[in-house]
Amino acid sequence: MALGRRLGWLTYLGPGLLLAATGVGAGDLATGAFAGSILGTRVLWAVFAGAFLKFTVNEGLARWQLLTGSTLLEGVARHLGKPVCYAFGLYLVGWSFFVGSALVSACGVTMHALRPLWGPEYDKVIYGVSHSAIALAVVWWGGYPAFEKVMRICVAMMFFSVLLAAGAIRPPVGELLQGSLIPTIAPKSESWRWTVALMGGVGGTVTILCYGYWIREEKREAPRWLAACRWDLASGYLMTALFGAGMVVLGSRIPAEGRGARLIVTLADQLQQALGPWGTTMRWVFLAGAWAAVFSSLLGVWQSVPYLFADVWRLVATPRGARAPLPDTRSGPYRLYLLAIATVPLLGLRFQFQQIQQTYAIVGACFLPLVALLLAWLNGWSGLLPPHRRNSTITTIVLLATCLFFLCYGWIEVRYQIGG
Repeated sequence: MALGRRLGWLTYLGPGLLLAATGVGAGDLATGAFAGSILGTRVLWAVFAGAFLKFTVNEGLARWQLLTGSTLLEGVARHLGKPVCYAFGLYLVGWSFFVGSALVSACGVTMHALRPLWGPEYDKVIYGVSHSAIALAVVWWGGYPAFEKVMRICVAMMFFSVLLAAGAIRPPVGELLQGSLIPTIAPKSESWRWTVALMGGVGGTVTILCYGYWIREEKREAPRWLAACRWDLASGYLMTALFGAGMVVLGSRIPAEGRGARLIVTLADQLQQALGPWGTTMRWVFLAGAWAAVFSSLLGVWQSVPYLFADVWRLVATPRGARAPLPDTRSGPYRLYLLAIATVPLLGLRFQFQQIQQTYAIVGACFLPLVALLLAWLNGWSGLLPPHRRNSTITTIVLLATCLFFLCYGWIEVRYQIGG
């Protein structure tokens, strides 16, 4: 009976896994590999620290929604006004285009490595378009249940393939434990930048807001679900951290060269050479896991981001003081945005918008700090929640530390992009 109760907690693992899969893309894979290549395994602690910071932010988001019955966007609109929703809506449109373009491109490049057809550029377009169409079909006709099933398969593939590849190169266990438990900064140039990038790159940014809509799909709509959500989020972010740590280990033993999805392909080729007779098999296993990571990220964005647009739509259209039903996957605004995000970013497959992307990097650097500050206020200083459900002193400190950290992370990344 006790065993059954313990295993019952496994049934709560769902939205947290979706968050883990959506938040890990080609950029996160590359960051982990580069950080490992430059700094070695001594920065493994940064992966777990970054996961903890985002866990704290998402726990606050879930707590707000379960205790108030309103999404974070609804709370912001009610207490700060609709202009904030207009500003977020404009940002969301631009973010969706550039992130969507990057995701379809990453899927195309990774799939070309697995099954080349013609040339890399042609294959990137063909595979990018087809992956976007498949994701659209899964979300449009399959709804949340089909989306969750596909994501679970992708999570299993990406998680076990990377850990298997990291284990195959046999890193010293003592070195891994030391790097995970003892925070240190390597005495090399750019050490701070790569350590901060590793912490900041764990998990997603805008997509963390989507956890609230996923727990609604799971019928978690009362305060009694808070413990289950905490367990779910902790499990999801632990899996994300282990995945990131696996990439750091791989990068520490295999030279990382290239950018984005192309770096993943190069890493797979070098993994094949390093492992001898098992190299070919491991190359395919690793590439399959990398493909699952980038496709699950694309599928997660296609399914989740339309929730945000539909929520902004209803908050802007609803008269002050009135409440409209929360958005679902069958609503007109949701499906309109789903069609848009599955088609318009495909234009980015043939063009590069470096200057505009840098602009959105600057704007995006402010996103997580703002969310952390909002949760510190809504869940604590505002007095809107019951006293025993408000932020503890430790939670408030962590949220403020998260705000300061991601401001520094954004500043470092913006300086790097503008400087070259």
